[in-house]
Amino acid sequence: MRNIKLTIEYDGSRYQGWTRLGKDESNNTISNKIIEVLKKMTDEYTIELNCGCRTEVGVHAYAQIANFKIDSEMDVQDIKHYLNRYLPMDIAIIDVEEMPERFHAQLNATSKTYVYRMTIDDVPSVFDRKYIYHCYKIPDKKLMQQAAMLLIGKHDFKNFSSAKKSKSTVREIYEIEVYGDTEEMQILIRADDFLHNMARLLIGTLLDIGLGNRMKEDIEDIFAGIQNPSAPCDPKGLYLQEITY
Repeated sequence: MRNIKLTIEYDGSRYQGWTRLGKDESNNTISNKIIEVLKKMTDEYTIELNCGCRTEVGVHAYAQIANFKIDSEMDVQDIKHYLNRYLPMDIAIIDVEEMPERFHAQLNATSKTYVYRMTIDDVPSVFDRKYIYHCYKIPDKKLMQQAAMLLIGKHDFKNFSSAKKSKSTVREIYEIEVYGDTEEMQILIRADDFLHNMARLLIGTLLDIGLGNRMKEDIEDIFAGIQNPSAPCDPKGLYLQEITY
């Protein structure tokens, strides 16, 4: 069997995340839309699509990575053209590559990067309103950077997630950057992996600190379970930017 790797860009606005399992199971997911087209393309009844990072409801991706195995001898460029022809316009296949048999989009990933985009303009652009979160007050960038330093490194992030399983919740954050100009601010987080809702809860908490709604020292209390994190950030400004291998 051939092992095919996809690089995917998508607008997550109208989808229930990359996948939606359990009691809230939904077919309206990014993975399901791709699998439907792959089945049609290959005439294969079951196709397992592995992803590098499961994005949540409403979250976008500049470069999601996925892989699947097929018997088809179809050329990679033909696969790319077929998928882009039949997928919805808000899902695009940027690249298709044949990989060694053992490559796995999730298991082989070494880091994952999210970026959060915020506009701090007085009047937000009507054209960006679906894809950038608007801050009505300018957050204190320096304060957010100081708080971010408390999150970097290896920690148990169970209190910064809505993960229900008892698997290890220890993750390592490699870097957090807060940067921007007079019109837009961005928060970039690169980690070995993310728990369910972890990126949104971290960003929501950093934003609250930057807006003066809580103290940077609260980070330690959240790790200790003394306080709760802030509400998750609005997903419309969140993008999966990169997965490295």
